[in-house]
Amino acid sequence: MASKDRILRQKEETRSNILEAAYDIVKEDGWQGLSMRKIADKIEYTAPIIYEYFSNKDAILRELTGKGFIKLGKELEVAKAQFEKPEDQLEAMWMAYWDFAFTDTEMYQVMFGVQMNCCSEQCDAAKTPYRLFTDVIAKVMKNSNPTQEVITQKYYTFFSVIHGLIAINIITKSDVMETINNQILKDAIGGIIKSIQ
Repeated sequence: MASKDRILRQKEETRSNILEAAYDIVKEDGWQGLSMRKIADKIEYTAPIIYEYFSNKDAILRELTGKGFIKLGKELEVAKAQFEKPEDQLEAMWMAYWDFAFTDTEMYQVMFGVQMNCCSEQCDAAKTPYRLFTDVIAKVMKNSNPTQEVITQKYYTFFSVIHGLIAINIITKSDVMETINNQILKDAIGGIIKSIQ
């Protein structure tokens, strides 16, 4: 039994090493620079061993996407827990979302398809941020007794504005934008929250 456990641990460790190596390569060379051969070289395995764990590069991207959404979900929960009022929770959550996009930019790119194809539609964990945000939006809007459709529309209003700002910043990397981003972001979040209260 002990050897079986050891083998399982080694397999999981190898799988983690592959994912870690892939993400390290992406941080250095961008998503376009990722290949199975580079991963194998980085962790000093042969390419066939990588293929035992992941059938292709897309499988690695899907796995990383899932990990990214899990991490984002946890960060949103932490931000939400800091406040009691739903309006404050919503603002803190969108700010945490923004911070995630620039702390883990490469991860955000693969999760949401900024300058590359994304895998979020194949990832159950992608539903977590949506669920967290819509739960709080429903609380902010409770006095108007909104339908799920209205709550979803409000979520996409937030998402469109904030994701749009993030994408502009990732693509253009402008110093001018950097200096005014926080104000634009706070104005946008505050304005949308007022419109749904």
